[in-house]
Amino acid sequence: MKIKKNLSLSVFLCISFIAGAQQKLISPDGNLEMTFQLNKEGCPVYELVYKQKPVIKQSKLGLELTEQDGDKSVAKTNMMNAFEIKDIQNSTFDETWKPVWGEEKEIRNHYNEMAITLDQPVNDRCMIVRFRLFNDGLGFRYEFPLQKNLNYFVVKEEHTQFAMAGDHTAFWIPGDYDTQEYDYTTSLLSEIPGLMQKAVTFNTSQTPIWPASVQTALMLKTSDGLYINLHEAALVDYSCMNLTLDDKNLIFESHLTPDAQGNKGYLQTPCTSPWRTIIVSNDARTILASRITLNLNEPCKLTDVSWIRPVKYIGVWWDMITGKGTWAYTDELSSVKLGQTDYSKTKPNGKHSANTANVKRYIDFAAANGFDAVLVEGWNEGWEDWFAKSKDYVFDFVTPYPDFDVKEIHRYAASKGVKMMMHHETSASVRNYERHMDKAYQFMVDNGYNSVKSGYVGNIIPRGEHHYGQWMNNHYLYAVKKAADYKIMVNAHEATRPTGLCRTYPNLIGNESARGTEYESFGGNNVNHTTILPFTRLIGGPMDYTPGIFETHCNKMNPDNNSQVRSTLVRQLALYVTMYSPLQMAADIPENYERFMDAFQFIKDVAIDWDETKYLEAEPGDYITIARKAKNTNDWYVGCTAGENGHTSKLSFDFLDPGKQYVATVYADAKNADWKNNPQAYTITKGVLTDKSKLSLRAASGGGFAISIKEAKSKAEAKGLKKL
Repeated sequence: MKIKKNLSLSVFLCISFIAGAQQKLISPDGNLEMTFQLNKEGCPVYELVYKQKPVIKQSKLGLELTEQDGDKSVAKTNMMNAFEIKDIQNSTFDETWKPVWGEEKEIRNHYNEMAITLDQPVNDRCMIVRFRLFNDGLGFRYEFPLQKNLNYFVVKEEHTQFAMAGDHTAFWIPGDYDTQEYDYTTSLLSEIPGLMQKAVTFNTSQTPIWPASVQTALMLKTSDGLYINLHEAALVDYSCMNLTLDDKNLIFESHLTPDAQGNKGYLQTPCTSPWRTIIVSNDARTILASRITLNLNEPCKLTDVSWIRPVKYIGVWWDMITGKGTWAYTDELSSVKLGQTDYSKTKPNGKHSANTANVKRYIDFAAANGFDAVLVEGWNEGWEDWFAKSKDYVFDFVTPYPDFDVKEIHRYAASKGVKMMMHHETSASVRNYERHMDKAYQFMVDNGYNSVKSGYVGNIIPRGEHHYGQWMNNHYLYAVKKAADYKIMVNAHEATRPTGLCRTYPNLIGNESARGTEYESFGGNNVNHTTILPFTRLIGGPMDYTPGIFETHCNKMNPDNNSQVRSTLVRQLALYVTMYSPLQMAADIPENYERFMDAFQFIKDVAIDWDETKYLEAEPGDYITIARKAKNTNDWYVGCTAGENGHTSKLSFDFLDPGKQYVATVYADAKNADWKNNPQAYTITKGVLTDKSKLSLRAASGGGFAISIKEAKSKAEAKGLKKL
């Protein structure tokens, strides 16, 4: 009987190809429908519909290869048409898995799959296009089996299309091979080319793609209320994807990051591309709740994960970012050669922040307030001439400045129960980092460091390579795997935007890969920035955003810095909930926290690992409100971040356990609060909540609110507190 069914299927496929009939894939809940077919040129095309509304109109799939061995045959460089369907395999998958850390303790991975094997008779080659349709979106990728006529090949370009069904509103940053550190622009798709020049602002390393390319994750909203997100998952041994817009026809097409020779990828069969993802819903909260990116990655490959733990930390950082202190030890050196420069013969500049006495002060503050770790930047020799010099041998990652006593810091931190967080700025000299990596990681182990913040500021060495090309993507993953050998967690800055690889390698505990809080000291981020990032950058994985700045006027740190953090103090609290990360920094200096210890209590209390997450309300660019249940407790934390117009939330607490009382502390913007004119105006209210409670809270312009909700252990604990 089973054999007969397979024979019937084979006949059907033959008929289908001749007739050009569509093959359909339906999501488990029936709301999404993907159709696939070959057009008259034998080109693979697909469409996606959500509840009878078009999401992706007919769009082409395929790759273009470079000429090999002098063969200039157009046919042999073409993997875009002249295909025939050889086989179609359908299946269903449904599992629940537990992340090492995350926004919930369990994640469901449920999809229907269609794997279509395509033969290209003219070249005697084949390719598989694999589709996975979830209830909240679609993932698909190219697969290249081991075969006689396709072994080693070079990708000239990938031609994956995403044809939009209308002139949608987009929340975008410019396409670039080297940086994501841009503010978001909100516009119609058709307006992108005209706004591109304004959107491309200066960065230390950037290669914009003109005139109409944007980066993923790209957030879109249709005029009839659909929310669409385009991204990629499992970016391994491949180049990062940008999207180039045909603004006349409203079609996005993939545009891969090239290498120094202009090629987009070097592949050997069997191999696969990353997954291309389309998340879609008529509710913005579903976009935030989607776990498609994680589900399309491989399960954890580390056998022992007991050493991987979320980290709340402070650091010697913000005073240098604002210009109060420096990374460099002396101002007398314009050139440094490691191993040849004698720092004992130089005069200290008196502003070097990474000195033993100052670091001990941070360790004391961390210990007194329950923080796990202290980050120190600028501790190692070489900072005098590290920046923008295209210098190969720039740091060795093990030699401290004369005023930083590694052994004493290790001893002192250990005596206080505090871990130290290492800083490895590579200055984008990747070859130099790899030559020192084993020694640097062993140095960390020997001196009590179990996590590292790595950085890749500047143009990549080897020269001509880009931050987001295949070569660099392989390096980032190499660093994470090597760190795992030493039981070290990695927080990579200036690296490729995440694509869910933290599921496979959970010691990748954080990334920057976007415009973070540091830019608040360089002129400021847009007020709506943190209402967009969870819909874009965080779709791929957590961000080390470094929130918690209480003194928002940078001239209080450095009289020459007139920047202002575009946020109220209370919104800085809310970001610990809305900007998910298992790695959270209290980024301000201890003195500023000591001025507002009643508000700082929320940062001390808030969890960094979660059992459950509820997305209460969301609208990209305007507001996000999230409630999260702390790991292995019955405590909840709520955060709201609002844009320029502020936001009034009408909250229901029906996610709390029925019949129980909770003691809530509400941190809210004062009535006269405003990010620009009155950022430090806030109120703190304590009261009792139950699952029946309702609460209306107003977030100011650039403001928010934060609530800690702890289960009352007895009636006496709630006695005397008013019901909120």
